[in-house]
Amino acid sequence: MARPYRIPDFKKLYPEASDEVIAVLKTTERKMQYQEYDLKAEQTIIDPEGETVGIIPGREDSYERLLEQNVQFYEESSNVEEMVIRRMEVQQLHKALTFLSKEERDLIDHLYFKECTEREIAAKTGISQNAVNKRRQKILNKLRKIFEKI
Repeated sequence: MARPYRIPDFKKLYPEASDEVIAVLKTTERKMQYQEYDLKAEQTIIDPEGETVGIIPGREDSYERLLEQNVQFYEESSNVEEMVIRRMEVQQLHKALTFLSKEERDLIDHLYFKECTEREIAAKTGISQNAVNKRRQKILNKLRKIFEKI
């Protein structure tokens, strides 16, 4: 593409090409210009009677400019079915946690809800990190079995 809104003379560029090929080249060039310039360019509309000037923004705009204009974006939310399934899973998890002992619940609470590391828990309880890991694995296996029954 040489310049916007100017289609090259393909007949001069490709003298041996047939008219059909030249027509395709012209159509393709115009489509490329549309994508490159028309979608991005703003249009200014002047109303001489009302003495007003209006600007129609390009259809392709930068994210930063849209944020400056406080444009609100559509937030994709999960559909109702996914929300219900998620809520049911959370209810099942809480029900399964009630079958654990207080120590087991505390360990799961610290690891997954309070986001403590195994090393931190090991330091607090005075046991090795490896022992905390084994207890965690044992509790998770117990929870899997409980989930199968629920």
